[in-house]
Amino acid sequence: MSWWWAGVIGAAKKRTEEHDEPSRYKSVALVIGITGVIGNSLAEIFPFSDTPGGPWKVYGVACRPHPAWTDHLPIDYIQCNILNEEETRDKLSKLNDVTHIFYVASAKKLSEAENCIVNGTMLRNLFKAVQSRDPSFREDLPRLKLLNFCYTLDVLFEEIKGKDGLIWSVHRPAICKHEGKPLRFPGNRQAWDGYWDASDADLIAEHQIWAAMNRHAKNEAFNCSNGDVFKWKDLWKVLANRFGIEHYGFQETDEKLSLAEMMKDKGPVWDEIVRDNSLLTTN
Repeated sequence: MSWWWAGVIGAAKKRTEEHDEPSRYKSVALVIGITGVIGNSLAEIFPFSDTPGGPWKVYGVACRPHPAWTDHLPIDYIQCNILNEEETRDKLSKLNDVTHIFYVASAKKLSEAENCIVNGTMLRNLFKAVQSRDPSFREDLPRLKLLNFCYTLDVLFEEIKGKDGLIWSVHRPAICKHEGKPLRFPGNRQAWDGYWDASDADLIAEHQIWAAMNRHAKNEAFNCSNGDVFKWKDLWKVLANRFGIEHYGFQETDEKLSLAEMMKDKGPVWDEIVRDNSLLTTN
């Protein structure tokens, strides 16, 4: 996989050739949320020989037990619920060789007020455990006048403003077949017909590593997206064709379609899909 532009690849290879220390790690990453979409991409990318800052030692942190799908990756897996302050301190305060923290974890609750509390607590517990210190956050546009757990995380940076230590960068990503049911779009007409952008997990992971190793990127926030746009009504057709679903699309109705409600009793259905398709069992 070649994913760094020529200048970065050349610089990385030159650095490796001139200062080859195969027995030592040059960088040590602590990835919070290693089993998530972006965390998994980071774990896959760190071992590459041309990854800037390498060779990397990687600590991977997640709530769940060590999943089998990460067995092939050279990571030191740590099962830890960072919502629990005592557990976080006991398990992470011992890591005294970490050079970079990649925080790619989030918790989704029923309301944004709960999201603010839970996600803020998680990041605060991490800061306490690793004794991190960070400069203030900076944004060009004013905040929206609504609850957003990202704003809560911003405040944590303000709380430790002026202390020496870490520098930071922020990277913002912009069953039906089995049961024979239509693939309904869980949104409104505006979402169905409007233009959207997206952020590939590997792109975000690569961008984070680049920023971690580039002094010009420190203490900056980046909008990171694929650069193209799409419509859900076009993507929905691709998904339906891919899985052989004949009936799909947006259905105008006064009743809001909730994915949470639709999926809450589908545990046994998913178990059947996993069994019938020889998929890896997860929890």
